[in-house]
Amino acid sequence: MAAVLREIEAEVERRKHLVHQSAERKAIISQCYKRKHSEVYTLQDSFLAPGFLEIVRYCTSPDANLHGLLRYTESFSDKRIFRLPVFTEEFCQAFIEELENFEQSDMPKGRPNSMNNYGVLLNELGMDESFITPLREKYLRPITALLYPDVGGACLDSHKAFVVKYSLHEDLDLSSHYDNAEVTLNVSLGKDFTEGNLYFGEFRQDPSPVPNYIEVEHVATQGLLHRGGQIHGALPIASGERWNLIIWMRSSAIRNQLCPMCNQKPQLVEAEGFGDGFTETCEEDVPETVDLCSVW
Repeated sequence: MAAVLREIEAEVERRKHLVHQSAERKAIISQCYKRKHSEVYTLQDSFLAPGFLEIVRYCTSPDANLHGLLRYTESFSDKRIFRLPVFTEEFCQAFIEELENFEQSDMPKGRPNSMNNYGVLLNELGMDESFITPLREKYLRPITALLYPDVGGACLDSHKAFVVKYSLHEDLDLSSHYDNAEVTLNVSLGKDFTEGNLYFGEFRQDPSPVPNYIEVEHVATQGLLHRGGQIHGALPIASGERWNLIIWMRSSAIRNQLCPMCNQKPQLVEAEGFGDGFTETCEEDVPETVDLCSVW
């Protein structure tokens, strides 16, 4: 028991320093890193698949509804998991080349999350403001508003974005977990690989004595949207190398009421950037407007 407590205390201390350490790495990268493909740092419509742009046009039209949106996506069982085109092959190739260039550099690098050892934190690389934020606000949120209104899909106001890498001599798989997110986008960027399918179980708030799992294949350039609380993992890769873009999208209107990781009312501490997606608003600063999340 004492050993377990020491391990927990060490992890708490580690997490307390994450934000400061990340800011230090970002500053060094911004000043010293030599980019290979500078163009990929600013989102452009030309990076996005024509099918994805068609979906966004539909979702921003006056008559958009869930039934109409589902005609553009592939859905899996009853777990509210949806596949849709996201990027072009040309963008994915250039993006991976940029990630490999960074990986091979002598720049400081942080772990994508507590489970993956190999990959890149995109905020440290300088892609949050010019790429991920407009992707979430302008393109993804109209889609998630229709697919996931009950978990804040209409008011996703922050995110954590990273790329994970799987290969035979690095991370092979990923054990069952749920994300620190209301909605997750997982895009397969490439490269050549075999096996390593994703698997999905039950929603964490709807436990089942006999979980029903489904497998979903990766399709390069395409993404999977799912609720962050959906239990999932990745089976072992058998050969090659696979890169995935992960965006954990968060709604402060939802998580301010209940932390999705501990199921308790959050006790907030100040953080730089988006932090973990919580916000603190003084009562006298609350405008008299309708909470869009509450009317969906």
